[in-house]
Amino acid sequence: MVNRPMGPRLPMPARPDVPAMTPKEIFGMLRRHILLIVSLTILGLAIGAASWYLLLNYAPKYTAQTFIKVLPPTLKDPMVIAGAQTGKDIQYGYRLSMAALITQQSMLQRLIERDKVQATKWFESFDKIRAKRIVKAVKNLRKKSFRATAERDAEFVSVSMTCGDREEAALIVNEMVDLFVNLRGSREREEVTDKLARLSEQQTRLEGELAAAEKAIDDVRRRWGFGDLEERNFQNTVTIRLNDLEVEQNELMLQIQQVRAITENRLAQATGPINEQVKQEIEKDPIMSMLGQRLVLMETELAGALTRFGENHRVVRQIQEQMRSTEEEKEIRTIEIAEQTRKSNLQDSEDMLVVLEKRLEELERMRQEVTAKQKDLDLARVQYEQRVSIRDERKQRLAETKAQIEKLRVVHDDPETPKVLKIGDAPVPLEISSPRWEFYFPVGTIFGFMFGIGLVLLVELLNDLVRTPIDVSRYLHIRLLGLIPDAAEDDQVRGIDLCRAVHQAPYSIISESYRRFRTNLKLSASAEESSKVLLVTSGMAGEGKTSVAVNLATTFIAEDRKVLLVDANFRQPSLHKIFPKPQDQAAAVPPEKGSRKALRKRKAREIELPEFGLSTLLTGLCDYQEVIRPSGIEGLDVIDSGLLPSNPTELLGGAMMEQLLKHQRKSYDYVIVDGPPVLVVSDAKMLARLVDGTILVFNAGSTGRGAAQRTIREMKEVDAAIIGCVLFAVRAMKGGYFHEQFRSYLEYQKLQLAHSI
Repeated sequence: MVNRPMGPRLPMPARPDVPAMTPKEIFGMLRRHILLIVSLTILGLAIGAASWYLLLNYAPKYTAQTFIKVLPPTLKDPMVIAGAQTGKDIQYGYRLSMAALITQQSMLQRLIERDKVQATKWFESFDKIRAKRIVKAVKNLRKKSFRATAERDAEFVSVSMTCGDREEAALIVNEMVDLFVNLRGSREREEVTDKLARLSEQQTRLEGELAAAEKAIDDVRRRWGFGDLEERNFQNTVTIRLNDLEVEQNELMLQIQQVRAITENRLAQATGPINEQVKQEIEKDPIMSMLGQRLVLMETELAGALTRFGENHRVVRQIQEQMRSTEEEKEIRTIEIAEQTRKSNLQDSEDMLVVLEKRLEELERMRQEVTAKQKDLDLARVQYEQRVSIRDERKQRLAETKAQIEKLRVVHDDPETPKVLKIGDAPVPLEISSPRWEFYFPVGTIFGFMFGIGLVLLVELLNDLVRTPIDVSRYLHIRLLGLIPDAAEDDQVRGIDLCRAVHQAPYSIISESYRRFRTNLKLSASAEESSKVLLVTSGMAGEGKTSVAVNLATTFIAEDRKVLLVDANFRQPSLHKIFPKPQDQAAAVPPEKGSRKALRKRKAREIELPEFGLSTLLTGLCDYQEVIRPSGIEGLDVIDSGLLPSNPTELLGGAMMEQLLKHQRKSYDYVIVDGPPVLVVSDAKMLARLVDGTILVFNAGSTGRGAAQRTIREMKEVDAAIIGCVLFAVRAMKGGYFHEQFRSYLEYQKLQLAHSI
């Protein structure tokens, strides 16, 4: 195996997720099938019109309608002129519940059981057996004919019936309204009656409980012996007495504390110095006054004696001696008076303290007695208040119960008690309600239009062919090197062999497409010299690989390049037919009028395989000079396949094939190998390992996405250098890019030809 140059093998792009279909692609699909969509739209309109006409003449429908007034769900107080306001949402919910009650199965069965309803043609049209007829009639009412709808902004429920007879429609609606209103009225009054009975029982029970509560209050009074237990603004005598005793006790305790302090003070004074109080008592004593006066007289005499006699005189000393005696007597008297006064004051304090303490003990005893009475009074009041509370609660409940009984009696006789009122009978409808052309014509048109769009999308999505570049990028994820239009798109290639379109019709669209393919191929490699040996193959036979290989070689020749074209398809060789030898051309029958397919079959029968070819070269039966021959086009040589060998795969993957390609690489600018299909035989996989690059050909009219993906996968498994792919036999789609491109090319080509002439 030769070492393949690494230049032409560019890294494959990462495989992205399959993108979603764009709005532009969807619009292109719809544009391509616009006639189908328009046809189906018109067909839908016709079907809608026909349906409307047939139903109008053979099965018309009439709808009778009336209303039921639904009052607010809250219970109206008959004693109040303006009742409580109810929210709009609550009222609407109540109307919805009424509408649901009207259409419930039990109500519909009651309606069917009415004699007038069973006598209608509508009821008799369902079944001959009565039981089955009722079931079908109820089912028809629930799903098709009967409607009860709550109005959003009005206090009404709309009731309607649709059937083939206008009078029967009005009759059924009126029967249902009468049935529902009467049934709701009887049920509401039964509920009111039940409430009255329960409230009467409750009234009797409350009256008994009230009498028991009054008796319990009297028992409290008798048990505790208090006549006045109610809470009043003034206090009870027991409470007042207790308060007075507590005040008196507090004052007495304060006095005792004061007396104790005085006693302690007087006890301290009995042994201490003479205080002011004792001095005052001494001064009040008559003896002390007399002694004082005596001292004053003696002092006067002493002063006179001193003046007269002097200090040492006997009279002076005598007077002084008397004064000392009087002083001593005064001192003794002072001590006696002070002692007597202190003892007297102390004894008075002690006596007063004893009296006060005895009074305190008496007050404590009296307070305890009154406190006990106060506790009994408090307990009696608690029990009394409990009984009174129970009595008052019973009185209140009894009063409320009596008021409710009076209200319910008024409500029972009120005509608005059922909460639903009949507005009036449903009139016989004058106009047909169904079919309406306003419905059938637009619906038929829209249905046909949508069906057409759906059919177009279904056809496009079910088509798994690789038809456009978008399919290649979305599903195959390899480079697209060229697009070769279908022969039907190019008038200039009519009557010529497509394998030689570039040579025989150089100004055709197909030729220009091959030249663009050549340019893209050259630009896809990093260096032109690195991709000289190319393998052209496809997934299945008949996908156009030979045409691509031959025309690609022809485009290279137009650049003054020397090209060798090798036919490596041993099982279905074709180059010897496309480029016959001179002797084969002379022996060939002149072409006649007819299709290209008939001409090919005739040539295939007339031109035989050459004796020497690739198979004989690979088996060593000849050399290069014997198998390489001119094609009749300057610069293009051909190696025919030769006879079918017994081991084609081994020969194509062997050393001789590798040596052939290595040798011819030096002699030619390009070596193009027309290989066998990948999915049919394994020959192409062996060749892919020897060439510089592989070009895959996919036929837009026959290659499916799965086959193309499998082809790419199998080539990658053998490490083939896939340069890209060519989309062959591409048809221009209406509204697509190629349709505009082909038209623009034709106009441009006409201008070029006109200027050249």
